[in-house]
Amino acid sequence: MTLPAAPEKPRAITSLWRVRTYLKPYAGQMLLMTAAAALAVGASLVIPLVVQHVVDGPVRRGDRTGLYELGGLALLLGAAEAGLVFVRRWVQSYAALGMETALRRDLYTHLQRLPVAFHDQWQTGQLLSRATSDLSQIRRFLSFGLVFLFVNIATFITVVLLLVRINLPLGLLVAGCAVPLFLVSQRLARAYLAVSRRVQDEQGDLATFIEESAVGVRTIRSFGRAAHVGQTFRTGATTLHDSSVEKAQVVSRFWSTFDLIPNITLALVLLLGARSVASGDMTLGGLVAFVTLMLSLSWPIDSMGFILANGQEAMTAADRVYEVLDTEPEIVDRPAAVEGRRGPGELRFEGVGFAYPGSTKQVLHDVDLVVHPGETVALVGITGSGKTTLTALVPRLYDVTAGRLLLDGKDVRDYTLPSLRRLVSTAFEEATLFSASVRENLTFGRPDATDEEVAEALDIAQAAFVHDLPWGLDTRIGEQGLSLSGGQRQRLALARAVLGRPSVLVLDDPLSALDVHTESLVEEALRRILVGTTALLVVHRPSTVALADRVALLENGTIVATGTHSELMETVPSYRAVLSQDAEVPA
Repeated sequence: MTLPAAPEKPRAITSLWRVRTYLKPYAGQMLLMTAAAALAVGASLVIPLVVQHVVDGPVRRGDRTGLYELGGLALLLGAAEAGLVFVRRWVQSYAALGMETALRRDLYTHLQRLPVAFHDQWQTGQLLSRATSDLSQIRRFLSFGLVFLFVNIATFITVVLLLVRINLPLGLLVAGCAVPLFLVSQRLARAYLAVSRRVQDEQGDLATFIEESAVGVRTIRSFGRAAHVGQTFRTGATTLHDSSVEKAQVVSRFWSTFDLIPNITLALVLLLGARSVASGDMTLGGLVAFVTLMLSLSWPIDSMGFILANGQEAMTAADRVYEVLDTEPEIVDRPAAVEGRRGPGELRFEGVGFAYPGSTKQVLHDVDLVVHPGETVALVGITGSGKTTLTALVPRLYDVTAGRLLLDGKDVRDYTLPSLRRLVSTAFEEATLFSASVRENLTFGRPDATDEEVAEALDIAQAAFVHDLPWGLDTRIGEQGLSLSGGQRQRLALARAVLGRPSVLVLDDPLSALDVHTESLVEEALRRILVGTTALLVVHRPSTVALADRVALLENGTIVATGTHSELMETVPSYRAVLSQDAEVPA
């Protein structure tokens, strides 16, 4: 896929603003968290005023009683600040993690609703980074950055008012440092947004590469390409490193300015404040309180650089997340869609055409075919003729772009998706298994299957090998089933499809990875299960064709001949060529 350019700032801000809907259930907690943070800061600001009274009162007069009282008050304020910080952090964790969980749940649910065409175009690592690191980035800003953005601004205003009350000229001097700080923050925002987006996209690219390398480790090693893959990874990692360093440099340049301006202001305050004390315009306690209050601005000012950077990252993260959430599912239930009921299982293709999204080339066109109830029809054709695409239209993994496809006399688009996919079971050539137990993989489409039904499906698929695994059906198989052989994975996928007891069984070359002996046993079992079951088979071998009642030959995206295997062998030369040893056989 081609990654989008870095978002413009208004769009990124809008994306982050939209996340607020996930905070609404936690509005009370957010208010409590903000109040606790503000009160904690307030308690910390009162302490310098207490110190002023200590210096100008008991210390100057030598009054130990007053010293103990004011010291006890300072201690009480410190304890109150610590307690409020604890409340703020506890509430912050609950609200922030709840928001992140809800957003991640909605993102995952939306990904499941998006069509196969969407997942064909997007890199897995890009989706993974959006569902993990991007959501964490949003959570960190909303739980910490956003709260302290307002708290720090309020703290700055409050402290400036207190400073002005203590000494007007020095207070105005401190207030004046806000102008260059604001200008610096604006420059930081503009520079940081683009580089932040680039880093997040490159993290997704690298995650995709790592995932592909882990899945394809056998292929990499068998071709002796470990060094090449390692170099490719290092190149990607170096690119990410350079972009991350650039991002850090952007922050460091502006962060140093955030430190420099308050330090220069502090030096001026100490110089002018000492002169005011010497001239009697200001008490020593007032100067101590003034400097202490000013020092209390160090963290709010320093943290503003982090908060602004964090905010830019959260904006780009929100924009990346909403790129997915704003993608409308193309395959959805029609307004009047009905719940599908098990029927005879007649399939009818009427002038069906299909082109992949964004392409003008028709993969299928003018396809007319009827699969009668209980009939098995084999699809035969060379690579690229459209066999797999045609079978994918039945459970609506893709939607037809011309004509219509009927199941029991009703357009498949008029059934609700869940009910249609209960009526149609599919076994793909590339068997996909999950990192779960054998039983969980088998019952994936039918969780309520009994032990007897599972055993029957295993028998049909000649998958009794599962009983020899260390824990039988409870044995957990590795990610994508790579701990099993290709033939074993294919047999389990076939058993899973059969177990669904569908009205229509779609098998996309389900025996390609089996040895001749096992293939013969599976075919014999399939003959029994296919009796009375409507089935559409993509086949390449003549032995598998024998399972079908009729054969449909696809050429250049359309069906050019139908009939029994014997009829087509006698009358259609291209059919004989496809099944001959010299024909181009799909992988």
